[in-house]
Amino acid sequence: MSAARQDGLSAYIAVTAAYWAFMLTDGALRMLVLLHFHTLGFSPVQLAYLFILYEIAGIITNLCAGWIAARFGMTSTLYAGLGLQVVALLALAALDPGWALWASVAYVMAVQGASGVAKDLAKTSAKSAVKTLAPKAQGGLFRWVAVLTGSKNAVKGVGFLLGAGLLALLGFTASVLAMAAVLSVILAAIALKMPSGLPVGRKDAKFSEVISKDQNINRLSVARVFLFGARDVWFVVGIPIYFYAVLSDGTEEGNRAAFFMIGSFMAVWTILYGAVQASAPKLLRAADRPEAELVPEAQAWTGRLFALPAALALLVWIAGEPATWLTVTIVVVLLVFGAIFAVNSALHSYLILNFAGSERVTMDVGFYYMANAAGRLLGTLMSGLSYQIGGLPLCLATAAVFVALSWLAARTLKPEAEPAPA
Repeated sequence: MSAARQDGLSAYIAVTAAYWAFMLTDGALRMLVLLHFHTLGFSPVQLAYLFILYEIAGIITNLCAGWIAARFGMTSTLYAGLGLQVVALLALAALDPGWALWASVAYVMAVQGASGVAKDLAKTSAKSAVKTLAPKAQGGLFRWVAVLTGSKNAVKGVGFLLGAGLLALLGFTASVLAMAAVLSVILAAIALKMPSGLPVGRKDAKFSEVISKDQNINRLSVARVFLFGARDVWFVVGIPIYFYAVLSDGTEEGNRAAFFMIGSFMAVWTILYGAVQASAPKLLRAADRPEAELVPEAQAWTGRLFALPAALALLVWIAGEPATWLTVTIVVVLLVFGAIFAVNSALHSYLILNFAGSERVTMDVGFYYMANAAGRLLGTLMSGLSYQIGGLPLCLATAAVFVALSWLAARTLKPEAEPAPA
């Protein structure tokens, strides 16, 4: 293996490890906040409010992070993301239970906003690094981005379980302090050992370059908005609160058992999602197929997703009341949804890097993940609102509508023209 290739692989491993550490705390923090404040009596809409600034921050940060990474380098942006997450965790530990409800909501929203900034700084650096470091031949780009994204989501799934477990065993404050300490150690280790291989930035990078003029990138970004809205409209508030209502009897022991079961489901769903994402290149035989064949796949796999939330919404509405058979059916159908959703997500993650120009990769990736954050914001808002108005059936029906809109946007994608032979 050449020295340049070795440096590239080492940098890829270091970036992936840093991203894993971040996403472990991100998943745990989301579960901690959701379950802790639900037990304090927050309504579904109020719970959704706690995550709104997190998603709004993601929209703004992704636009800025692409330019920051282009200007100051990918490693600087990655370190900034990890460091800000440590600060957010420490700030959350300072929350005073004696504060008024409005003060608690405002404070947690602000801290979650900082965490959202941190996540998207880290994500833009990690995803853009793959475009720079991945081998070009035999589907190398698809394989590397699928491994990074899939493993990240599997780690985030473990984070959901970790957050629920920490809340049950240590309580809220001790849990966030422990995560801050561990992430600080990881940040220091990676900063000391980060190999060369990543771009250091260019002084002539202009913020005006952030907005993409490529129609494929814009169309893919619209498809991404509704794809992730379709997931988060049931994932963020609807399913956790529905399962809590079904599983907990209101006692401390009942709450503890419900926390573990909800955390376990969220963890298994996300780990399965990550595993399928990582396997997507092999599933789609990407090494043997040109990009022109993978664009229609992105359209077809979105179409396959639609029937699941639509049918499940109808079933839950007809059933009327929770029952064991219904809960089992919901779990199974949502796991299948996760597998098909993962293939869609992996295709999108590959296509954005394939469409992105080498000179402006961080900006194109930042623009695309701005759309991703907008989808999560839309899903988060609609998750609390739709559950408040119509319960789980309306959450799932809204997810089906969003999938249909994502499919319509994906239909407008066009394969990139192949370069003319020399």
